[in-house]
Amino acid sequence: MLKNYAPGRVWKTFRFLLTVFVIVRKKERFLYIRPLDPTAFKQTILDLGVSFIKLAQVLATRADFFTEDYLRELKTIHDEVEPMDRADFEVMYNRAFGSVRPFRHFVHSPIASASIGQVHKAVLDDGTKVAVKIRRLNIEKDVLDDIRIIGIFLRIFHPFFSRLTKNSLEAVLNEFADMIVKEVDLSIELDNLRKFREIYQLSGIRFPDIYPRYCSCDALVMSFETGMRIDDKEGLARSNIPFATLMDRMISFYMEQMLVCGLFHADPHPGNFLVGDDGTLIVLDFGMVKRLPNSTRVAMIEMIKAANEQDFELFIVSCKRLGVIAATAREDQMQELAERMFDIFGNENLNATSMQNLAFDVLDSMRELPFKVPQELVYVMRASSLVEGLGTSFIENFNGIKDILPVLIKNINRALGAENRLFPTLKSELMSLPLTVRRLKIIITHLSEDNLHIKLSGETLEILGEYVRAYLKPIGMGVLLLTAAFFVQNLSFSHHQEVAVILFILGVLRVLIALK
Repeated sequence: MLKNYAPGRVWKTFRFLLTVFVIVRKKERFLYIRPLDPTAFKQTILDLGVSFIKLAQVLATRADFFTEDYLRELKTIHDEVEPMDRADFEVMYNRAFGSVRPFRHFVHSPIASASIGQVHKAVLDDGTKVAVKIRRLNIEKDVLDDIRIIGIFLRIFHPFFSRLTKNSLEAVLNEFADMIVKEVDLSIELDNLRKFREIYQLSGIRFPDIYPRYCSCDALVMSFETGMRIDDKEGLARSNIPFATLMDRMISFYMEQMLVCGLFHADPHPGNFLVGDDGTLIVLDFGMVKRLPNSTRVAMIEMIKAANEQDFELFIVSCKRLGVIAATAREDQMQELAERMFDIFGNENLNATSMQNLAFDVLDSMRELPFKVPQELVYVMRASSLVEGLGTSFIENFNGIKDILPVLIKNINRALGAENRLFPTLKSELMSLPLTVRRLKIIITHLSEDNLHIKLSGETLEILGEYVRAYLKPIGMGVLLLTAAFFVQNLSFSHHQEVAVILFILGVLRVLIALK
């Protein structure tokens, strides 16, 4: 029962997190311990199993955290593990279906085996061919144990991070914890699949049929889909299906997901996309699905539009809305970020490799600047990089910016929605006028009764926090020196009184200068 807390495994977890910490902080060591080299780092992740494999796939998108040699190893980690042994499988099969046996035929050898569960081919009593996904025994407990251990070590490292780095890392780990807890519950995947079938039913993309009466948190039963993997270049050529056409569909589909509807498939690796004999794109595996708030989607669209038009003001505003730029960033730092991004969007001579290198340079430069990548954007980056990876693998000189940008620009007005047009906007404002007047009346009433409460924006609170920290830090140092002076005064060693006086004077000066 305590295997997840075995000393050897806990030590490997510590080494994993220490390596992340040291690399992000650009240090050579921490607590006199050097980070794992890229190869050992990858092996440690594989040894730790499920949660860390999933976490590594998220970290592989963070060029603002890791150097290229680590990213190279992280990108080679695939979610493929040995199937459950027969005893564990029987436990989970009986838990999922109990005395009900809905299958005329069930193939016990899985056709796919991943860290969360494995997929089997089966036939229902009515002859329908289905795919049955069964989750691993004790997977939910293993995941929760891993999250608990990571949380303990994160609290140890917490004081040593800069505030912006700390926020970014905490966001990564918190978002990861939330995502993987949902992913191990197959009833949530069922709900995700149902939503995709409803929202994107007119997209021309095919999704598996579902059989809810046989589904639970332990099992998911859906139609068995056949086709070629989207990266099967030879198979596509034999079927006379041009890959460029598939990429156009993929780009349009992800534009629809990320910028229009906000519900998107966050794990678009080639194994999750099949191509039917008629060229239909088939999407599988809905465990990793994210929803983007409307405010985030609008800010993303505005940032793309501003970068394309090289509109500095709009670019900075949209970046602040996304939370990429800290409120305390200086004008020259914002100008530098904007110019680098404009270079990516505006350079017609960039090929796929040079564009990617330039993007990595931008992320690398953000390590030392008051910028951060909010975690809700990390899954957007991950999905985008996987889609782009397909394009660069099969289309000569495919460029994720130059080739995708026209599609985005063409659909910006649609993504922003009809509400942004003039007459619908005027209509909306007129309809909301009575409510605005009522709110104004409430404000005046509260003001007259000395009961007015003001809510500060996140940006204002961030600026105030920076000011308070900068003000209190020298005072804290002065108090520490004064405390040390009184402590030294009570010791008995040569010249202890002189040392105490010096510490006292330094402490007083520090406090006075800070209060001046």
